[in-house]
Amino acid sequence: MFEPVSPVRAYERVVEQIEEAVFAGRLRPGARLPSERDLMTQFGVSRSTVREALRVLQSNGMIQSRAGDPRGPEVLPASPKTLRKSMSRLVRAESMSLAELLQFRMLMEGSAYQLAARLRTETQLGEMETALRDMADAKGHAAFSDADVAFHDAVARATQNTLIVVCSNVVRGVVLDSIADSLANAADQQALMSAYLEHHSDVLQAIRDRDGALAARLARQALYDYYGTFLPQTDRNLLATLVTS
Repeated sequence: MFEPVSPVRAYERVVEQIEEAVFAGRLRPGARLPSERDLMTQFGVSRSTVREALRVLQSNGMIQSRAGDPRGPEVLPASPKTLRKSMSRLVRAESMSLAELLQFRMLMEGSAYQLAARLRTETQLGEMETALRDMADAKGHAAFSDADVAFHDAVARATQNTLIVVCSNVVRGVVLDSIADSLANAADQQALMSAYLEHHSDVLQAIRDRDGALAARLARQALYDYYGTFLPQTDRNLLATLVTS
């Protein structure tokens, strides 16, 4: 009926209370925590406990603490970097496959592109067009990748949904990290870039025409065509079912 409980250390309670203050809005980005001495007094714990709690909070990206700073640790705004770091750790720890990552990305970006086609503004459309021109003018894979990221970021922003912007950035980064070496050393790199550029042009036209269904389908197709070559045939067959769904 019951499961064993884990003992909670004092520093974990300190971390929980500070996190709760941040989540509840009592501590906002830019705010300063009290000094170590004041924290010791407020929490009724030792200096080593306070320092361990601050170390954990800084590692999690919630605060920034500088040695000797009399103003105390600073509360940081939420950052996609923290989510990306956590997701990257999860992928490695759980042996998540590239196929699973791409499957998730195809589902998420398909929906995002459909939403972007409906909600995009002329300014956001212009940002996509600029990124596409930069892709076409890129000299080498690195510049092409930077322009590609700018294109995807512009589409994500056009959804008007902050969570989609963050998740799209994180998942795309984790996927690229997983196959960075393979992409950099691909024999047909130029052909891959040309095909991806053509796909992006078609996607942009669908978004321009506010054809969300087509934009979503093209987005999934582009991901499948560009990354599918790095997967075993069985995984490619699985992802192929998502292209026309």
